[in-house]
Amino acid sequence: MKDTVDNTIAYYDPDTCDLGEFTELIGQETQREQVPHAAAIEKNIPIYDMAKLRSALEDARTRRAIMAEWAQVLRSGAGVLALKEAYANTAVLDEATRIYNGIIAEEKQRTGGGGDHFAASGANDRIWNALQKLCEASPEVFLNYFANTSIAAVCEAWLGPNYQMTAQVNLVHPGGAAQQAHRDYHLGFQTADVSASYPAHVHDVSPILTLQGAVAHCDMPLKSGPTKLLPFSQAYRPGYAAWRREEFRALFEERYVQLPLAKGDAIFFSPALFHAAGANTSHDIHRFANLLQVSSAFGRAMETIDRDKMCKLLYPHAVQAKQEGALNAAELSAAIAATAEGYSFPTNLDRDPPTNGLAPETQAAFFRSALAEGIDEHVFAERLDQMNEARGA
Repeated sequence: MKDTVDNTIAYYDPDTCDLGEFTELIGQETQREQVPHAAAIEKNIPIYDMAKLRSALEDARTRRAIMAEWAQVLRSGAGVLALKEAYANTAVLDEATRIYNGIIAEEKQRTGGGGDHFAASGANDRIWNALQKLCEASPEVFLNYFANTSIAAVCEAWLGPNYQMTAQVNLVHPGGAAQQAHRDYHLGFQTADVSASYPAHVHDVSPILTLQGAVAHCDMPLKSGPTKLLPFSQAYRPGYAAWRREEFRALFEERYVQLPLAKGDAIFFSPALFHAAGANTSHDIHRFANLLQVSSAFGRAMETIDRDKMCKLLYPHAVQAKQEGALNAAELSAAIAATAEGYSFPTNLDRDPPTNGLAPETQAAFFRSALAEGIDEHVFAERLDQMNEARGA
């Protein structure tokens, strides 16, 4: 497969996007030797059985090999992968669903329900900043929900360590319409004119700053409308200029695939993959997904998260889980990664100078060390306040 665009191009013009090149690109097939850790390949999408791979992630070398494979899939392979049984025990999903449904009801009563990116108000239910709201409603449920080493590994595979977790619940009711094909955050959330104003190399950078994911909180057969996906479309470099064009959207509708998901499965894909929520044609399935949008430490998340508050809420539950042996170190680390700020900047270097290196201690690093040392929760909270003041927040 030849490169999809001349590297000398400085800007992408929507009028020069080549449907023939795009068609050739999405005509590729996932080869078995490219995804040796996959249990199966369905519709060009590698499927990973986490019931078998979860323990393999405990070995550093094997974990690195699996993550390298996932990164290759997301960048130059199909652009999407599925994790079967990402949650070994789905009871925590049921607990979270109960809490989220309560939040939806409360927010509807207070505001009448909010709008969505692509759906009119009332067509489905959306919880913005579901990450923090779950932590505030039940730190214990939050801890067990995000103490997930499979999710932590795929996030790190694409973004490296110290990623930033955000989440938005999407509940699509029977009869909910499908979305149009699109790409996602960052450039995918810009207008066509704004997107076109960014140079070509920024279009290349944008997809590696975020990772899209969805955790199935219920069984999602095809009639419920799981995400429509176009494998290999993320590799079309002018795609942020192309996805709004009618001929590209028409081709998407001809060629997209969908995977049925079971409760506890998760799917992850490049934000540059052409995708769209499917139509819920069922009569009785309320399609409930927690949409994870994870950002690189080198970028900024789309939501403002009160991570200080979340850390304070979570810390005593993490201490208890550690003392009781309910969660191992990797699981606790995964939960901390979803909670605390893992990047040192921006900060006020006069008040917050680097201590043991080129950057000040991060909130996540402090959380881990406090947990290891068994610091009192009141001392923990005071130290967080001091760090917050030092950052000038």
